Amino acid sequence: MRLKAEVCFADKTVLFFNLKQRVRMKLQVHSIHFDADKKLLEFIQSKLNKLDTFYDRITGGEVFLRLDKGESSKMKNKLLEIKINLPGGSLFVKEIGRTFEEAVDIAIEALKAQLKRFKEKLQEKSNATREVLTTMSMAMES
Repeated sequence: MRLKAEVCFADKTVLFFNLKQRVRMKLQVHSIHFDADKKLLEFIQSKLNKLDTFYDRITGGEVFLRLDKGESSKMKNKLLEIKINLPGGSLFVKEIGRTFEEAVDIAIEALKAQLKRFKEKLQEKSNATREVLTTMSMAMES
């Protein structure tokens, strides 16, 4: 399932529409102390769209972009934070890279792993509930 995107860059808000469930996911992108260009925002959007293949019930999220100048380095590192909201919880990742694109790639890989673990926990919980219900119905029949 693919998401159709509608982008509004004035307030750095990106809106996604989940076509299958008609659920609206709102993603806010905040660039702290600088203005992110349209190309970077589109890159982040395209990468986050791909998370839908791992879990299609993402309801929203926030992305924070910061320039981090370390005392020992002349070059500013790029700091990226992503928070994804899901039914029953949220996922968070914080990465540093030489470029925002590098940090996004690393963060997406971390989010993929977190989403897989989240889904596994949901399935384990669902399976445990099913087992309890099956046991209870068998006990009631005897």
